[in-house]
Amino acid sequence: MQLYLGVDGGGSGCRVRLAAPDGTVLAEATGGPANIALDPDGACRNILAATAQALGIAGLDRTTAPGRIIAALGLAGTVAAGAEGWLAARLPFARASIVSDAYTSTLGALGGQDGIVAAMGTGSVFAEWRGDHYRQIGGWGFLLGDEGSGAVLGRRLVELALRAHDGLVPMTPLLADVLARHHGAHGTVAWAIAARPADFATHAPGLFASDDPAAATVLDRAGAEVAASLDRLHAAGALPVVWTGGLGPLWAARLGHRWAQAAPKGSALDGALWLAMRAA
Repeated sequence: MQLYLGVDGGGSGCRVRLAAPDGTVLAEATGGPANIALDPDGACRNILAATAQALGIAGLDRTTAPGRIIAALGLAGTVAAGAEGWLAARLPFARASIVSDAYTSTLGALGGQDGIVAAMGTGSVFAEWRGDHYRQIGGWGFLLGDEGSGAVLGRRLVELALRAHDGLVPMTPLLADVLARHHGAHGTVAWAIAARPADFATHAPGLFASDDPAAATVLDRAGAEVAASLDRLHAAGALPVVWTGGLGPLWAARLGHRWAQAAPKGSALDGALWLAMRAA
């Protein structure tokens, strides 16, 4: 029996869904981070571990079943040149399509309808589907983009805490707490050197509920960047915005009044599985 696998992989973790030819879901499983630009070896291990877990849940042989799988993987980090080919060569599947997590997120969220997706998680990306044409803004990763993402919000908060330590901006209770959390300024630097985007992102959710001036500083700057991307995608005509990802509802509550909104029709995992089954 042919098997179909959808994979949604980001900086915080990955999810897989295994289905039969008629679309019946056989199993789902989760695993560790799967950003193939930041940690290709770790991403590969985590994807394969989650796949093995799903096969076990479905009662299928973990050794032979992968050879019957047609997979579609929507992964963070595909902007890195050659990442897709590197990973595809290491996967034991019959066939594997590797695309950006932004693409599968857009497919799943819009369900084939025209619209704009603001995917706001550990990373971020903004995309539109208009008349069967896909267009993307951002998604350039933690170092070069990902405006409004959890990782960038967290990094900017930590940067602000260090600036406050140096007396360049006012020290606030939130910034003092950030420094204390990492055992002072020097401890904060040591932590940041080893930290992954997902580690920085742990600082982000609390910003939206905080009345600390530092939270407003970080969110106002990021909000202007998010709005600029969405305004750019609206230049060809107004479309509803679908907010996805862990921070999506928080950003929708803060900025959503500026554009028409729509609820997501599905997830990035739905989009990945649809793509896998379409490939057959």
